[in-house]
Amino acid sequence: GKLAFGTIDSFLLWRLTGGSQHATDATNASRTLLFNIHTQRWDEELLEIFNIPRGLLPTVLDSAADFGIATDECLAGEVPILGMAGDQQAALIGQAGFGYGMTKSTYGTGCFVIANTGKQVLSSENKLLTTVAMRLNGEPVYALEGSVFVAGSAIQWLRDEMHIVESAAETETIARRTGVVDDVIVVPAFAGLGAPYWDPDARGAILGLTRGSGRDQVVTATLQSVAYQTRDLVKAMADDGISPAVIRVDGGMVANDWFLQFLADILDIPVERPLNVESTVLGAAYLAAFGAGILTSPGQIAEYWQLDARFDPAMSSDRREHLIDGWRAAVSRIRNDERN
Repeated sequence: GKLAFGTIDSFLLWRLTGGSQHATDATNASRTLLFNIHTQRWDEELLEIFNIPRGLLPTVLDSAADFGIATDECLAGEVPILGMAGDQQAALIGQAGFGYGMTKSTYGTGCFVIANTGKQVLSSENKLLTTVAMRLNGEPVYALEGSVFVAGSAIQWLRDEMHIVESAAETETIARRTGVVDDVIVVPAFAGLGAPYWDPDARGAILGLTRGSGRDQVVTATLQSVAYQTRDLVKAMADDGISPAVIRVDGGMVANDWFLQFLADILDIPVERPLNVESTVLGAAYLAAFGAGILTSPGQIAEYWQLDARFDPAMSSDRREHLIDGWRAAVSRIRNDERN
């Protein structure tokens, strides 16, 4: 009775409630890979294989549920805890992504694309994660998710290690001045490549440099690399049967209008930025509102979602395919170099 196992949310809940609650929600439970997303129960076969006593694991609740009361030792007074979700799932909720095929892409240190697959559990043939998007009123909603290791951290690299920009905002000014770069390609595989490659041995590279290449080309190519990686994920989802009509974006990088226009161009899909780009926090608040009975249906959240800016594709198909071919060749090059 002295040992418990769970993800960080269950630990925080345990601390907030003074050790009275050992629970999690279905989205976080699914990340342990010990949770059967079909039955919505801990998988007895896996627990037996890994010799994990069932009693160690938290109780799995809906994403909007009564998780207990935070003690006055943690907060100013006793506060009910009524919502819980994983980071990307909360962002999908904050983006009002309740319809089948609705897709959001978050740009922080990395990039995370998650698409709602409704009640359908899609087993990806393209190395994407099948996960629980949310569970409300006992009904699970599923999703496909792809993760890119390096997105905003590539901009941090330009600033902190390369010292060729002073701020993230400067990259937009440079990109507008430079325009789309065809010849220089940055592959920011600083920690390997995530989905859909899952290649931990790949390493970053700048390809196509000439005597005429300079800071502006490298900065712009770095921005483009994030869009190319997003396109890899969206293409994998399309190959699995999920083709979004629009991509909703959030995170720090989406303040860059030039990047979002290039993203729309390279995806050939409209990109929408909401008025409130803190979608994860917003999603957590919505779940608490569900748990409190303030909200009673996902449709209410859709009414609250507000558009800040929409970016429609404006690039020719020939130009788009030329750029994508260059990116593919660059990725193939660094992966082959690593193996030779």
